Amino acid sequence: MKIKYLYQQLTSHFSVIIISFLILSLLFSHYVEQFVYDNKTEELTTYGQSILQEITSDQRNSRSILQSYGHVLDGRDIQYSLFDEHSAIIYSTGQKTPLIELNEKEWTNLKKGQKVVVKQELKRFDVGVTFVLLPYVLNNQFVGGILLTSPIKGSREVISQMNHYLLYTTFIALAVALLLSWILSTIHVRRIKRLQEATSAVTHGDYSVRIESSDFDEIGELADDFNSMVEKLETSMTEITTLENRRRQFMADVSHELRTPLTTIRGIIDGLRNDMISEDEKDKGLLLANNETRRLIRLVNENLDYEKIRSNQVTLVKQDIQLSELLEIIKDQLSGIAAERGNTIVIDATSSVHVTADYDRLTQILINITKNSIQFSEQGVITLRGSTNHNHDTVIEIEDTGIGMDPDEIEKIWSRFYKAIVSRTTNPYGEFGLGLSIVKQLVTIHGGSITVSSEKGQGTKFKMIFPQENEEKR
Repeated sequence: MKIKYLYQQLTSHFSVIIISFLILSLLFSHYVEQFVYDNKTEELTTYGQSILQEITSDQRNSRSILQSYGHVLDGRDIQYSLFDEHSAIIYSTGQKTPLIELNEKEWTNLKKGQKVVVKQELKRFDVGVTFVLLPYVLNNQFVGGILLTSPIKGSREVISQMNHYLLYTTFIALAVALLLSWILSTIHVRRIKRLQEATSAVTHGDYSVRIESSDFDEIGELADDFNSMVEKLETSMTEITTLENRRRQFMADVSHELRTPLTTIRGIIDGLRNDMISEDEKDKGLLLANNETRRLIRLVNENLDYEKIRSNQVTLVKQDIQLSELLEIIKDQLSGIAAERGNTIVIDATSSVHVTADYDRLTQILINITKNSIQFSEQGVITLRGSTNHNHDTVIEIEDTGIGMDPDEIEKIWSRFYKAIVSRTTNPYGEFGLGLSIVKQLVTIHGGSITVSSEKGQGTKFKMIFPQENEEKR
């Protein structure tokens, strides 16, 4: 059975309020009743002690004293009786007063000279009364006692009246408490309802929803956590959407990049098989088929390489490498490509700079970044620089004077499948946009770091730091 949260709140609040008021009412009523009885008992005790004190000091006029007190106390609706050691009535202000019947404990205490105070007694007389028994001791000898009684009718009326007022006050307080409980519960339910509606919107794919949060209570903190969660989900969904778009573009690029060399190779094979290519053109056709085959192998290897690196299946064989020699090799390999675009490669490294790395993977890193610099530079200079920092780590910089990048584009270049638009038809290397992604992965597994600084129209600089792991740092 489903019970709304509002009704649960109201039920719990109202139950607590009712129980609390009942307990407080009972305690207050008991306290008032006890207070009234204690006052009445104290009054009777005081009058009894005064009577006994005066008749003890003036026994000859004891009767007149008793009568005098009788007139005074009659106006206060108090009666008293003087009895002897055998409980026989000696003097009484009441009419036809029966003999006093005391229980054994009360009589024993009186004979010992102790006073007996019974604050409430409702069974011995036809009406409820409060009575007090005081011992009458003369010359250290028990000779009787005095009994003072007073009907509790008036006291009960006071108590009843107070209970009525208390009941009215309780009902008013309950009504106010119920109203406040309804208001507070409604506010809380509305806040929870907003959370529920926002959660429902998120489940339907709306990640732009936000809830007003606060530090006032746990619901406000929950709203803040909810907003943080939705922001992260929105960021994740944006990344997923971006990655999906790049994947689709990647598939389109794959189809285009693979179809072109395959079509070329197929055409050459068909021409050779059908003798459609002259003897003079056969060597040229075979060379073209060989180049296209190498291109296909390079495309496939690039993807396989990325997957191996991403899944930590690459084993590094680190060695001490003289950086200047390696940079010269990179320069020799890429000078021809650089010259095609009017670029010049410059080396800035001394023979004392060494780096601890896997030779093949470091070569792959440097060639990839250098090719990237060549691709986006024209009639420019690509500088390959090597040095050591204050921690004796090796610093490698590849700087060009090319077209540069916007700040928002710098972070994107590390993403898988990302390719700058201008490179889609001009980049002969890293065709699938995996080149720089592979570079970053390889630098990371070397324990190094790579950063990029660039300005539109001012060129780009890649900076890599490799920790020096030789026992004797150079």
